[in-house]
Formats: sequence, structure tokens, C-alpha cells
Amino acid sequence: MTELLQNSILEICYLIASVTFILGLKMLSSPDKARKGNLYAAYGMGLAILATILFKEELSSDKMLNYGLILGGLVVGTVIGMRMALKVKMTAMPQMVSFFNGMGGACAAVISIVEFDHISHSGTFEMGMLIVIILGLIIGAVSFAGSIIAYGKLEGKIGDKAFPGGQVINIGLLLAILGLGIYMATMASPEPMYLYILLTLSLLYGILFVMPIGGADMPVVISLLNSFTGVAAAFGGFLYGNQAMLTGGILVGSAGTILTVLMCTAMNRSLMNVIIGSFGGGGAAAGKDSEQGTIKEITATDAAILLAYANKVSVVPGYGLAVAQAQHTVHNLEKILEDKGVEFNYAVHPVAGRMPGHMNVLLAEADVPYPKLQEMEDANGDMASTDVVLVIGANDVVNPAAETDPSSPIYGMPIIKALDAKNIIVMKRSMGKGYAGIENELFFHEKNRMLFGDAKDSLEKLIAEVKNL
Repeated sequence: MTELLQNSILEICYLIASVTFILGLKMLSSPDKARKGNLYAAYGMGLAILATILFKEELSSDKMLNYGLILGGLVVGTVIGMRMALKVKMTAMPQMVSFFNGMGGACAAVISIVEFDHISHSGTFEMGMLIVIILGLIIGAVSFAGSIIAYGKLEGKIGDKAFPGGQVINIGLLLAILGLGIYMATMASPEPMYLYILLTLSLLYGILFVMPIGGADMPVVISLLNSFTGVAAAFGGFLYGNQAMLTGGILVGSAGTILTVLMCTAMNRSLMNVIIGSFGGGGAAAGKDSEQGTIKEITATDAAILLAYANKVSVVPGYGLAVAQAQHTVHNLEKILEDKGVEFNYAVHPVAGRMPGHMNVLLAEADVPYPKLQEMEDANGDMASTDVVLVIGANDVVNPAAETDPSSPIYGMPIIKALDAKNIIVMKRSMGKGYAGIENELFFHEKNRMLFGDAKDSLEKLIAEVKNL
């Protein structure tokens, strides 16, 4: 087979892979087609890998050794990835996303290091190529370090730590990174020492950048870091002239950026405020505290009567629903109440849970029909006509302080307006505060009743009581 024919086949395979990435991303916008879209993109990536192995001439002079390393990496990565994906619980899905995203960033940084070493031994650098290597290294290293810190925070192994003068240190680090990067880009053949100093500074910046950011902002941070990894992967595509890597990186980077902007809009905050504001972190929350009044409890029997004789019920899901693995149970309650003629839907806040779309994925796992998942604006429009709103494990996203208390750290954040409903039932294990670290005024309102206990156990009791009515 001639070299021209090999290159032609390789380019066609990359083109097909790029098309599958675009189709897969498009299909992910629909829950009915999301699984198929994921498979399309995976098949495309498989085709790109196979074509590279078969038709790429520049693998190395010692091809058998290179093939062995590639095959070994594929086997190890596949086994580890499948085991993690099959064993992960929905509550730990954000951690896994952060971890995998970090691995993508690490790969991008390693590509830059390898290419720098290869070019430095073969001649001088072209400025354009050197700039791509430097940017890939910086963004990949920041994404890796930041994602691993985000993983640790979500896993509960790392707390929110705001250092004195942390913002000044971060700005200084960022300026040092940019300055060293620009200096390296102007050199015909920069010393490897500079590259490793740049790597160290970028890793340190990634750690310090994410460390003070509180849990309430983790969905935005995960989305932002995901976009960083996509951009770093796109730089790898530039380095290798690989259209599949380039397309995939651009898609991930642009999708992550758009999602980050949308989530910031949903929280009524700028991205800069998220990054430097330490929102939700370390108990630094201000605002009204625990002297709110008295709470009123409700029994499972009384709650069941209220739900069974309602015309319209809305569930506001939160992280507590995921922790209790109660998505299937709440779906069973939905079906039982609908059999009694109750209109039932779910009011989903954009940043509920620990990552973008966490609640949507959780409820889809329980086969909840997607049309029943109302976005925040639609849910709020219907809330005044809702007889009972059932808040399951959500906290900050229903806190009226976001609208009423200017001193609150969540003031101005759009919320699910559960207070507009005729009756409110909040299901929680305890009176613990949410990720923003502040008391929820809703819990003390005269409309509200607290049903304490594990969400799954409480829902099962409600189902049993509703059936007996």
C-alpha cells in the first residue's frame, strides 16, 4: 500500500470520526437518544484509534515495541475505566467525572512534554509549534491539578481552604506563568528546565485556583475544567495534525464553555465571581442564622393524606435524593399518585446536585419521563397552582434568602420558588445546612412541614400510607 493511499484512508477515518463526535453531541441533547449518541461517539473514537495504529507511518522505527505499548495502554485503560464506570454510584458520579477529566488534562500536558523533547532533539522550534506546546502544557496541567482537587473536595477528602492573600498569590502565579510562557515562545530553542518550571507553576496554580472554591460552586468548576481539558486536547490535535483530536477537543471545549456560562447565568453570578468569590466555602457564609423561629414536623400519614388529595404535586430533587438512592422510589410514588388523578412533575434547578445535569441523569436512571422534568422558569410559573411541593434533599436552591436577604452569600441566585406553593413538605435527615453553609428560611415558614429521615425510607412510608387511603 502506497504512502499516499495510507494517508488518504487515515484522513477519511478521521473525518468519519469527527462526524460521529458531532452527531453524538447532538444526540446527547435528547434523553431518548443520549445513550445512542454516546455509543456513536465511542465508535468514532475507536475508528480513529484503529486507523492511527494501522495507517500512521510515523509511529516509530521500532513499530512492534510501539504497538505493544499502545495495546497495553488500551487494555489497562479499558479495564480500569469499565470497572470504575460499572461500580460507581450516582452519588459519586461527579467525582468520577472530575477524575476522568483530570486524566484528560494530564494526557494533554504529557503530549506537550513529549513533543517538546522530540523537537528539541531534532532541531529548532517553529514559533507557532512552540506556542501550541506551551499552551497545551499550561491548560492541561491546570485542568489536571484542578480536577483532582475538585475530586477530593467532592469526595470529602479535601476541605475548602482559603489562604490569606490567596487571590494575590493566584494572580501572581498566573502572571508568572504567562510571562514565562511568552519568554519561552520568543526563544529559538528554550531549555527543558523552563518547560518543567512552567509545568510546576501550572500545577500549583490549578491547586490554588480550585482549593478555596466552595461546594456550592462545584458544578460550575467541573464544567469550566472540562472546557479546559477540551481546549488542551485541541492543541494536541494541532500538534499532530489530527483532525479527530482537534474536532473532539473543540467540541468539548466549546460545550463546556457554553455550559459554564449558562450555569453562571442560572446562579445570577459572573464567572469571575465564582472563581474568586469562594461562594459556599468553609463556613464563611453570612446572612441570617439559626434564630429563625420554630419548625413544624409532619408524620408520614399526614403527608400521605396531603399528597393523595392534592390536584398537583411538584418534587424538588436535590443531592439528598442521590445520597439516599431514592430516585426509583420517588418514581413509584409518582405513579401511585397519578393513578389517583394527581398531576405530578419535577422542578429541577440547573445547579442542583454536584455536577451539571446531576438530577436529570439521576431521574432518567429511574425511567422518569423527560417531559415531567420542568426547568426552573417553567416550574416557578406553575408553583402558585401547586397544592404540595415536596423538597427532597435540596437546600440552597429553594432558600428564600436568595431573594429576601441582601447579606446572604446566595442573594441574587435564582431559586425554585417553593414558597409560592400552597403547602410545602421538606424531607431531610436533619436540620443540617446546605453547601452554602447558611440556614434555610424555608424550613421555618408557616407553610412548611419537615419530614425527617432517610429520603428512601420516608418515601417508602409515604407510598405505603398512600396505598392504604
